[in-house]
Amino acid sequence: MAELKNFQELRSMVLKRPRKIVAVSCANDWHTLEAVFKAKSDGLLDYVLIGDKNIIKEICREKHQNFPEGDIIHCTDEKKSAEITVSLVREGKADFLQKGLMQTRTILKAVLDKKTGIGTGNLMSNVALLEIPGYHKLVGVTDGGMIIYPTFEQKVGMIKNAVRMFNYMGYEKPKVAVTCALEIVNPKMQETVDAAKLKEMAENGGIDNCFVEGPISTDIAFSKDAAKVKKFESPVAGDADIILVPNINAGNMMVKGLLLFGHAKMAGVVMGAKCPIALNSRSASFEEKYFALVACCLISDIVG
Repeated sequence: MAELKNFQELRSMVLKRPRKIVAVSCANDWHTLEAVFKAKSDGLLDYVLIGDKNIIKEICREKHQNFPEGDIIHCTDEKKSAEITVSLVREGKADFLQKGLMQTRTILKAVLDKKTGIGTGNLMSNVALLEIPGYHKLVGVTDGGMIIYPTFEQKVGMIKNAVRMFNYMGYEKPKVAVTCALEIVNPKMQETVDAAKLKEMAENGGIDNCFVEGPISTDIAFSKDAAKVKKFESPVAGDADIILVPNINAGNMMVKGLLLFGHAKMAGVVMGAKCPIALNSRSASFEEKYFALVACCLISDIVG
């Protein structure tokens, strides 16, 4: 299929598929509720809210929103809310989950619980799906939110998670840019050594369903003109679908810089569990949370 240019095209794909059900943990936050209500009214999903019923009711009253009596499981404890949310997915009563007004570690702990969670044994990692003005299609950045200083093995897992996400969005062979500060191997910069090994691994069939390039600088990954000036020839140059950053600092600064100054739009999704997780900062806007729901609706048939 053709590459997705923006979130509107992604949303159009979701509307062609059966509705999904999202379980929302600690749904005591207006931006979270606003995103969920909007997604339901748009015909994208149905929902179950897990949280303090009284607070949710008060928020709805203040925002002149009809109170969804039958879609709430009353729970005032953050840990218990996370456990209930995960159980709904495990029991097949919800297709994916969304984090509301709570700590990220609380929901992830419930997801990874060996007895009651929905982990798969695979690495879990964050993919920030971005719509960037000036770039011709959606791009995924991993990982600016979970893996602090990834090992080589973790980088393999991060690529596989992001590629699985893009495969399910219709990309047969997404283009992965393993970005570094430069586009040549420098033994003193481990990220460039890892990048070359990842490229070789993909070429030898160790990472399926994608094209991996690295080391590659960010300007070359995004700009064909930069690639031409630097005489860098690769299908990924100026056409990257997935950006693998060397560490959480680089990913966090890249994504936040694009959001703040590049007017980008984002959907934050955690991959690697039995379902995707719509996971944004507690301070994230309605728009970010809405787009995360849209993305998860499309990819929520993935297991692991």
